[in-house]
Amino acid sequence: MKKSGIIKISSPDKLIYPKDKITKLDIINYYVDIAPLMLPLVENRLLSVIRCHEGIKGECFFKKHPTTEKEMVEILKVENDEYFYVKDIPQLIYQAQMCTIEFHTWGSSVQNINQPNLMVFDLDPSSDVSLQKLRKGVEVLKSILDELNLTSFLKTSGGKGYHILVPFSESTSWENFENFAKQIALLLEQKYPDLYTSNIRKSKRHGKIFIDYLRNGKGSTCVAPYSLRA
Repeated sequence: MKKSGIIKISSPDKLIYPKDKITKLDIINYYVDIAPLMLPLVENRLLSVIRCHEGIKGECFFKKHPTTEKEMVEILKVENDEYFYVKDIPQLIYQAQMCTIEFHTWGSSVQNINQPNLMVFDLDPSSDVSLQKLRKGVEVLKSILDELNLTSFLKTSGGKGYHILVPFSESTSWENFENFAKQIALLLEQKYPDLYTSNIRKSKRHGKIFIDYLRNGKGSTCVAPYSLRA
């Protein structure tokens, strides 16, 4: 069992978001405040994080394997690689102390790593798609999921799109899980060709919403609810 202990905060006055004068301590305090809501959605899920030691204007990096902070995270070996996750609030806050801005989670829990239980559809609109049209896209996707008797939840992506989350209490293999998500995406593209595209090429997205179902493969991640964005 890991010992969380007292977290020492270094460089609390470091500016992370210079334009808005948001400091590292501000970010840590945010995660302290939001942790009771956020932790149930990220605990016991493998993490990939984005860290910005010099603030968002500096060089940020994507981290998915544990290194020096192994005493403050939980470790899970998947095949030949080590990954990390958190299971309590001190471990979550320690990530902020390490200048983690963004938290991205796997679609499965560590208890059943090969049985995904959270499907994600990332609705990524082209630059010429209005918010009204994007909202229409959300509504038609929800109608399809409702017809399939699947409960879904909407969250903002932190960018310009939306994420639709579909939790599962029972699941199957990653391959079947991703293929099921793909079939839903292709159905949307077929029924609403002026609204949706599953083509990843940006040149094919004009006036449409790209529905990204590829986040449902093993090892893929999605930004967690309540996570800040760099």
